[in-house]
Amino acid sequence: MPRLMLHLHSLLVQEQRRLVLWAPVGLALGAVLYFGLLHTEPNLPVGFVLPCGVAVLASIAAWRRRYSLWGRLLWGGCITVAIGFAAAWGGTHRHTPMPDLPRFATEIAGTVQAIALLPPEDGTDAPFQRRVDLAQAVFYNALDDGMLPLRRVLSVYLQPNDPAALRVGDHLRVKVLLQPPPFPVLPGARDRQFEAWFANRAGSGRALGFVQLVVLAQGHKLQLWFENLRERINARIHTILPGPEGGVAATVLVGASETVEKQLREDFAASGLAHLLAVAGLHLGIVMGLVMAASRLLLATTEYTALRWPCKALAAFCAWGVGLVYVLLTGAHLPAQRSLLMAAVAVLGIAAGRRVVSMRGLAVAACVLVLWMPQVVMGVAFQMSMAAVMALVAGYEVLQPKLTRWRASTTGLGHWLAWHSVVLALTSVLAGCATLPVVMAHFGVIQPFFVVANMVAVPLMAVWIMPLGLIALAFMPLHMDAPFLWLMGVGIRPVIWLAHMVAHWPAARVVVPHMPGWGLLAVMLGLCWICLWRQRWRWAGCAGLVLGMVSPWLLVQPDVIISPDGGLVGVRESDKIYVMGQSRAARPVMQAWGQYFAQPVGIFPPEGETPDGALTCGAENTPDTCVALLHGQDVVVRRQDTSDGRLLLPIDICTGADVVISVAPLRASCLNAPIRLDRFSAWENGAEAIFLHKSGNVVRTDRAWRGQRPWVLKPGGHGMPVLPLAPSE
Repeated sequence: MPRLMLHLHSLLVQEQRRLVLWAPVGLALGAVLYFGLLHTEPNLPVGFVLPCGVAVLASIAAWRRRYSLWGRLLWGGCITVAIGFAAAWGGTHRHTPMPDLPRFATEIAGTVQAIALLPPEDGTDAPFQRRVDLAQAVFYNALDDGMLPLRRVLSVYLQPNDPAALRVGDHLRVKVLLQPPPFPVLPGARDRQFEAWFANRAGSGRALGFVQLVVLAQGHKLQLWFENLRERINARIHTILPGPEGGVAATVLVGASETVEKQLREDFAASGLAHLLAVAGLHLGIVMGLVMAASRLLLATTEYTALRWPCKALAAFCAWGVGLVYVLLTGAHLPAQRSLLMAAVAVLGIAAGRRVVSMRGLAVAACVLVLWMPQVVMGVAFQMSMAAVMALVAGYEVLQPKLTRWRASTTGLGHWLAWHSVVLALTSVLAGCATLPVVMAHFGVIQPFFVVANMVAVPLMAVWIMPLGLIALAFMPLHMDAPFLWLMGVGIRPVIWLAHMVAHWPAARVVVPHMPGWGLLAVMLGLCWICLWRQRWRWAGCAGLVLGMVSPWLLVQPDVIISPDGGLVGVRESDKIYVMGQSRAARPVMQAWGQYFAQPVGIFPPEGETPDGALTCGAENTPDTCVALLHGQDVVVRRQDTSDGRLLLPIDICTGADVVISVAPLRASCLNAPIRLDRFSAWENGAEAIFLHKSGNVVRTDRAWRGQRPWVLKPGGHGMPVLPLAPSE
């Protein structure tokens, strides 16, 4: 043991200049500890004061042990984890509570914050549907009379034939049927309530009538000006490019990704080109690179500026300013904000004469981002971007000397093309392989042909599509943008064709089961271990990568699942998930179940049995009841009940049943069954998953999985009442 500790100390001494790079990892671990491992929300002393006190005490201890490598490592880790935990608590409690939305049709009034055009889901030529985001909404009904305006945003889907001409800033009134953010479809599945909490959203609804304009927009605010500008540019793009090319062009120029057709979006995802439809680092980097090159060339045209001004730094600041305008124009989404922050660090590095892209610059950007918006550590955008940039920086740190020598020893056009092809392929491989586990965890797919698609699509985006798009934006006020938009569409067409072709190759989209949280954590820590160290011991991080990537197959999957509203029951067999029951949210729930288990999902017929006979429905004069024999356990499912539980299940079916499930209340049916689950239990606990074992069956519920946290709505989806409460309440 002493020899091992001595060897480890020697390795850390060689890597001591890289220890600071682990600061954002510690901050992220503190945020993950708060978001993912707690089941009860800590109060102010425990959630904020205590970790701040720990950080202060650890700082004092680190100062006293500043000459000890182990002391700096230990106490520095405590400082970052404690600060990350406190930042996550503070970031959570900056947001207002979720309001309790009316469960009946009600009139609401609010100010239009954003307008989105949504293509028809069936791919027909039907007109686009409009979705408006309403701020400062007020409910007009007898129960909520006198309420203050909501401090969260409501998304309302208007009727397709609504003739109202809306602009951002308009104050409108409309009758809608609202619903809160949905519960997870499975314990441990995607949490849309968590996303809505930090996105400052209260829920969504569908309009039951036409919109009534109350007050027209006041266009003096900068945000309203940008939103209206986005709408005008979006409409102009779709006028010149009415097909799928227009959706892609509107996405990369104004961030209107909702206008991309569903099938086209699936093709981009299956071919590994989905990042082209998400305005983030790639698009911002292209914009800033083009502006910086043009600005530096313009400054170098005169002898005075070329010799006396810091042209490179000025061009970098000019590029960042244009990048800021581009981010605002595309909606200032979180990935774009994160990329703009990282670009600011790079610009400061250029101004200070430091390396543009480095691990230290990435660490600074990650620290600022986690402290500012700690919830990003749980999101796919942050994880993918950090993984990709880390892999690129680390990969080129190792390969740059060899690549430089190879480039210096070759001349001619052929070698120049070979050089750029190798660099492009290497970039795609490094970024794609680093983000592959993250894509597995969040989307449940593997795209093995992403390198082929990106080698063609990314250069087209950089040298043809984006430059022409920026020129079109510049000439749009002069009404001279049509030729450039048309040429932009010419460049988009081969990208769409490539995405469609690659998406339809055999095994272009390999589905994988759900990756548990600890598997994704192992992947990210393993990737950090490989990228942040320089010595050979870095390759020990491959163990974390392998463990995380095989974790979906190490996880024990439930045998029976129940939807959050209790209306759907799924029985999982080796080849398929058989679903019984009815629910208004049947389609999204079944899609999520299929992605979670990486299995096909289908509605089981009212009568019949599965090929292996494990599941039978409609037998023994019980047309609305199914019986499943799984792992030696008898499971009874009542898939439909018009009596609302008043008609009891037959005694012969209840006898010997280990689990009894009903989409309606069970009431007095099967009282002797060890496990009884019905609509009431789903209302109270959310989605339920049942693990069947001969030694004992286990029921896992969503409410027990997530615990009592600010973003977790009360049973039935209820939030905080919108009217002031009495002191006792």
